[in-house]
Amino acid sequence: MPLKEACGVVGIYSPEQVSYDLFTALRVLQHRGQESAGISVFDGTIKTYKDMGLVTEVFREKTLEKLKGNIGIGHVRYSTEGASVQRNAQPIETSTTIGKLALGHNGELVNAGTLREKYKEKGWGFFSNTDSEIIIRILAKELHEGRKPVSAIKSTMREISGSYSLVLLINNRLFGIRDPLGIKPLAIGKKGDKYIIASESVVFDALDAEMLRDVRPGEIVEIGENGMRSYSIPTPEHPAHCFFEWVYFARSDSVIDSVLSYDVRKKIGNILAKEHPVDADLVVPVPDSGRSYAIGYCEASGIGYGEGLIKNRYVERTFIMPKQIMREYNVSVKLNPIKSMVRGKRIVLVDDSIVRGTTMRKIVSILRKAGAKEVHVRIGCPKIIAPCYFGIDMKTRAQLIASDKSVEEIKESIGADSLGYVSIEGLVDAIGKDRKDLCLGCITGEYPIKVEGEKLRGQEVLDRYID
Repeated sequence: MPLKEACGVVGIYSPEQVSYDLFTALRVLQHRGQESAGISVFDGTIKTYKDMGLVTEVFREKTLEKLKGNIGIGHVRYSTEGASVQRNAQPIETSTTIGKLALGHNGELVNAGTLREKYKEKGWGFFSNTDSEIIIRILAKELHEGRKPVSAIKSTMREISGSYSLVLLINNRLFGIRDPLGIKPLAIGKKGDKYIIASESVVFDALDAEMLRDVRPGEIVEIGENGMRSYSIPTPEHPAHCFFEWVYFARSDSVIDSVLSYDVRKKIGNILAKEHPVDADLVVPVPDSGRSYAIGYCEASGIGYGEGLIKNRYVERTFIMPKQIMREYNVSVKLNPIKSMVRGKRIVLVDDSIVRGTTMRKIVSILRKAGAKEVHVRIGCPKIIAPCYFGIDMKTRAQLIASDKSVEEIKESIGADSLGYVSIEGLVDAIGKDRKDLCLGCITGEYPIKVEGEKLRGQEVLDRYID
């Protein structure tokens, strides 16, 4: 239990005003980002309202009522590229010779620095330090040079490299765009004449809509009064879906690239019990992220299940909190043991991941102070040994406890009696996709996109596939 994701995005076209639906969607996606929230709508021109804080802090009914328009986009952010300040909140809006643009971005570009320097040399100035601004500025340039919107989007996709799921307004035209490897999730839903593009399928459930399908890697979806149109750019043979979506980021009730997250997590729990059995009295999840794994572990091991830790639901997700000192402080505020449940017991403590190790060390300590006889930690993600360059806040190996420590050393560091990680083979089996179709960079050290100083996974450089 530790990390932070980039953000969540949503776009809606409806015969009616969309601001309230966008607000609902952003509340559903709040787990993907808690630093800022914003909405852009088209009402003759694009109007944007955004600020720092949770969705319910940023938006009031009075504000939503003023955001009239039947087409719009929304965004919740956690910063991975660019500081946590108001000017970096999204959607990002800009004016062009053909009108206004607004963009919401989930992901991270690996060539952002190179592109920023390239365009600074051409005289460009940047108002933020986000890679998302680079995307919208290049797109604006392409439109200014006379390209039609779809052609301008394709040209922009040829220039940027990395992970991105985008929602985009070009005046009154709504687009959903996914990078050629499909690293970040994006899906399409529909209710009557209303179309929705969102990071996770749970948005469709909240809006009583039906999920139609995932946006395909390299696909550009346009939605308007004439329905949905699809365009695409050439893509590699194999995508690179981020495995962490199923392991941690997505809600358990979300379907990501046709696979329900809950099913993956429960199966990982099954596999963990087989790969790392232990003689114990009780399986305890780290709430809420470890619950599905713990259920699977109980199912396969026959050990009883117990809610040994109670979560304060008014505290943010620890992993996506911006400062390490706040993460550590909030573990104590967030989790409290049921002493009568754990006292004198041999506990199997189940969670989704260990990144820095500080959070797990604190949780093990909480259980020991509550009287647990033994604490055996089981983790639903393999050892994280390498940075993520595609939108997760793991930028250096120094942040990662497993980058230079063995399992035994990590066990000692967190104070557990034993420690077991699911194997990479077990993870892939639980997701049910070809290993070649997943981005496993942070657990293998091999990446689907060329990153300077890192190994490229067993495929040719992505540039070859984009014409």
